[in-house]
Amino acid sequence: MEQARDFYNEQEPGIGDYCANSLVTDVSSLAFYHGIHSRHFGFYRMLAHQFPFGIYYRETKTTTEVFAVLDLRRDPNWIRKELSWRG
Repeated sequence: MEQARDFYNEQEPGIGDYCANSLVTDVSSLAFYHGIHSRHFGFYRMLAHQFPFGIYYRETKTTTEVFAVLDLRRDPNWIRKELSWRG
């Protein structure tokens, strides 16, 4: 999320903070909507609402663990490799 904030702040000051806050809100919504998303590369993936990011997470009986928030404009092979070393 820091990279996203920095990228968007370079485009226009203040947009990066808005992006980061939006992504935090999306991650927080997993408390209500966890487990309903489609699976990609072995993780559930929730699409961010305001920006082109995917929030990749896994479920256990007691927790929802976010592994990555990744820019979906990246090459899918890069996303797969990024998730493989995290998961």
